[in-house]
Amino acid sequence: MNDSVNLPGSGDGGERAPPESPVGMQPSPAPTGDSSGGADMPVQRAFRERRRGRTPWLIAGVMLAFLGGVTATLLLYPRLAGWWVAPATPQAVVSAAPVEPPRDLAGGRPMDAARQDLLAVRMMELEDRLARISVAAQTASGNATRAEGLMVAFAARRALDSGAPLGYVEGQLRLRFGQAQPRAVATIINAAREPVTLTDLQGGFAEIAPSLAHSPPGTSWWTAFRQEARNLVIIRKTATPSPLPERTIPRIERLLAAGRVAPAMEEVGRLPGKAAAEGWLDMARRYREARRALDLIETAAILESPPAAVLPPGPAPSPPPIIVPPPMPSSPE
Repeated sequence: MNDSVNLPGSGDGGERAPPESPVGMQPSPAPTGDSSGGADMPVQRAFRERRRGRTPWLIAGVMLAFLGGVTATLLLYPRLAGWWVAPATPQAVVSAAPVEPPRDLAGGRPMDAARQDLLAVRMMELEDRLARISVAAQTASGNATRAEGLMVAFAARRALDSGAPLGYVEGQLRLRFGQAQPRAVATIINAAREPVTLTDLQGGFAEIAPSLAHSPPGTSWWTAFRQEARNLVIIRKTATPSPLPERTIPRIERLLAAGRVAPAMEEVGRLPGKAAAEGWLDMARRYREARRALDLIETAAILESPPAAVLPPGPAPSPPPIIVPPPMPSSPE
C-alpha cells in the first residue's frame, strides 16, 4: 500500500504528495512553481495536442520546399552554369543540313512509310507499263516497216508486169533494199529500163513457132537424118510428155499462158529449130531473172525486218529507305 505524505496547504494542514509511479517507471518530475501548477495541466495537454496536429503539416511543408528547391535548381542550372564555368574555345561545327522527310506535293504534309511504299509500288507499275508500251511501239514499227517494204516490192512487180517505168519506186528500192539485196535491186532496175512482159513472150513465141518444128536452113544432111530417125521410134513413159514438135509447141503455149516461163524455155530447147529461138530465149531469161529478183525483195521485206524487243523481267520491288532526320543541335542560350 502506498504511503501518503502530508504537505502543508492541504486540507489537513499540508499538501498531498503525488502518487508513486508503478514499479519500473521513473516518477514524473514534480511541477515547479507556485501552487497554481495543478491548474495548468489541462492547458499543457491542449498545447501538446495542438503541436501534434501541426506536425504533419510542417513535414509536408518541408517536403514541398525541398521539391521546389530541386526543381528550381534543375531549371536554373543551365542559365547559371555559364557564370562560374569558363567558356570553351568556340570551334566551327560543320553540321549537315537537316534532311526533311518527303512531303506530299498536294497538301505539304510529311508522308508516312505506308504512303511511301504505296507510291513506290505505283511508280514501278508505271515503269512496267511504259516498258510494255515501248515494246509494243517497237513491234508496231517493225510491222509498219515490213508492210512498207512489201508495198514497194508489189509496186515494182506491178510495174514490171505492165512494162511501165519504175518512177518513184526505184528510189524506194535503193533506200530500203540497196544494202541488203544490191544485186536484186540492180537487176530489177535494169529490167525496168528494157521491160519484158509475159505478153511480149507469148507474141514472140507465136512468131517463131513455125520455124521451131523443123531444122533451120543450112543444117547438114547427117544432122537432119538423125533428127528424123529419132522421131521415127519413140519409147517413153506414159507420164512423160511427147517430144514431137507438133505436141511440144501447143504445150509451150499453155505454159506461157500460165506464166510458167522456165518450163517453157526447157521445152523450146528440145525443139529441132531451137537456133531460131535465141532472141526469144534471151528475152525469157531476162524476164525470169527479174522475177527472181522480185522474189528476193519480197522475202527480204518479210524476213529481214527488225525483230521486236523482248521485255526483260523487272526487278522485285524493294521497300523504300526509311529517312530519319538528324537531331537538331541545341544551342546554349
